[in-house]
Amino acid sequence: MALKHRIILISLILLKFVIQYHLISPVYELQRDEFLHLDQANHLAWGYLSVPPLTSWTSYLIKIAGNSEFLIKFFPALYGALTVLVVWKTIAALKGNLFALLFGSCCIMFSVLFRLNGLYQPNSLDVLCWTAIYYLIIQYLNNRQPKWLFYIAIVFAFGFLNKYNIVFLILGLIPALALVPERKVFMERKLYGSLLLAIVIILPNLIWQYQNNFPVFAHFKELQATQLVNVNRWSFLRSQFLFFFGTFPVLIFALYALVKYPIFKPYRLFFWSFFVTIGIFLFLRAKDYYAIGIYPVYFAFGAVYISSLLENKTGKILKPVLIALTVVLFLPVYNIAFPNRNPAYIVDHPEKYRNYGMLTWEDGKEHALPQDFADMLGWKELAHKVDSIYRQMPDPENTLVLCDNYGQAGAINYYSKLGIKAVSFNADYINWFDLSKKYTNLIRVKNYWERGIELETTGPFFKKSMVADSVTNSYAREHGTTVFSFINAKININKRVSNEIASEKRKKNLPL
Repeated sequence: MALKHRIILISLILLKFVIQYHLISPVYELQRDEFLHLDQANHLAWGYLSVPPLTSWTSYLIKIAGNSEFLIKFFPALYGALTVLVVWKTIAALKGNLFALLFGSCCIMFSVLFRLNGLYQPNSLDVLCWTAIYYLIIQYLNNRQPKWLFYIAIVFAFGFLNKYNIVFLILGLIPALALVPERKVFMERKLYGSLLLAIVIILPNLIWQYQNNFPVFAHFKELQATQLVNVNRWSFLRSQFLFFFGTFPVLIFALYALVKYPIFKPYRLFFWSFFVTIGIFLFLRAKDYYAIGIYPVYFAFGAVYISSLLENKTGKILKPVLIALTVVLFLPVYNIAFPNRNPAYIVDHPEKYRNYGMLTWEDGKEHALPQDFADMLGWKELAHKVDSIYRQMPDPENTLVLCDNYGQAGAINYYSKLGIKAVSFNADYINWFDLSKKYTNLIRVKNYWERGIELETTGPFFKKSMVADSVTNSYAREHGTTVFSFINAKININKRVSNEIASEKRKKNLPL
């Protein structure tokens, strides 16, 4: 790589990190899912009910390094920067010039990836793995060296251990390969050797799934019943456009070039793969962001093809304009897609967000804030109030803190100053109860719509019970979440909780 190219690439990556850390207003906290992923560091395993194990390994690194919010945000930002790097390398593998390198990299950088890379979730690494696999496929098509098949297998395996979503890449790729001459790869013995390597790497997780009655299928079934059923297919398609607002035409150029541009003939399988994979997501009513990993490679194709059209005098004028447009056209997205505005501003200007469908949540209803934004508020307040109540308990070390959902439990565990280990019957927390302690008191955190009968149903089992506090942040998704205090149990709390755990596990077909 020429020195000039290297300097530009390093500058882009540094810019990516700088911008990434300035996209979230200080008024916001960590997001609901982030707390669960961080808590997995305290319960390392080869699998979880919610996600594969790789995120927990990263969480463990964050934990031993201090568990700071800076580090929590570093890893998704790193995966985003590496995605830009892989796109750059992909363009180079397609023989793109400096303009193509810079243009394609800017297209993917100034996009929804800034939003995705701001949250500590498996999604950022998922997109990186999709992009890397597509890059490795291009390398294989360029020289047919078997080593690339093994690299693909390794990246797929780690992508699988990060998020099962990467299976859809393969499901979209196999029919596409069958439609092009490159299908002869199915006769390549090394392909099946690489497949065996991938299976060996993911085998511990597959064994864990088997031992736990394959909760991934139960999780997907629950998603379909509670969330995916509310996904509108037209909204899914509209979101694909909005993810890359302003640069979407580059994707159109890419798809056209894959059919008509002679130099791209060896890569025609990418044309078919795009539509097969999108079709699968549409059929399954997938969430819109599941498909983001598809796109980076197509910006590489589009950038190389567009650069070939601009090898003239007019092109010399248009090239810097196109690069500048990737930034300029991103600005409208910057103003609405990121939690960089005070919640009060969003409430006062709902039309800007409503027009892009951002106020409609997974429940299919419209709310005051985008769901992800509301999921980043109220957590410190909740943890602070639970700490305050915990201090007043007559026997705090034998007090169980039981929450209604994983967000509440994880937020308390992260923000608590007293080292509280809250649990829940929700998500992975159902496996994390410590019943070696003899509990005599209970702090119960209830969703606001369930608060009405809690004293009536739970109070009789304790000598003293009261509504202790609640979340008052009106912008938070947890607004109204209530904290109850129950002191001096008349029953065996441990036995009662144990029976409830068994009941919940039977409902979810989990081993007891």
